[in-house]
Amino acid sequence: MGDYRIDRERWAQLGLIEQMANIGSEVGRAIKARRTGKEERLAGAIERALDLFAATTEQLVAARSYRVKEVLRARDEFLRLFYDGTFADDAEALERYFTQFAVAVRNGVTD
Repeated sequence: MGDYRIDRERWAQLGLIEQMANIGSEVGRAIKARRTGKEERLAGAIERALDLFAATTEQLVAARSYRVKEVLRARDEFLRLFYDGTFADDAEALERYFTQFAVAVRNGVTD
């Protein structure tokens, strides 16, 4: 692990809703890996999710977008799941949050 990095230029071509849906995919993979005890997959999914959060945050900060706060809050909640001992209580809520973005993308909403 440790060498994953999304192509920032390609990532910036996606709308925020699409970015959040993609982040949600990695969040879901991390949650599934945790539930099934697959530590190596968990580490990889966490690494990828954090890189996607970072790429989105960098883009929003550069654009001086007010939306950066929501992305940072979602990242904090994601990290809290795995490092604050609240996994059992909060995993489903975070999955529901990110599912909304996937549904929006399926319905044609991208930004």
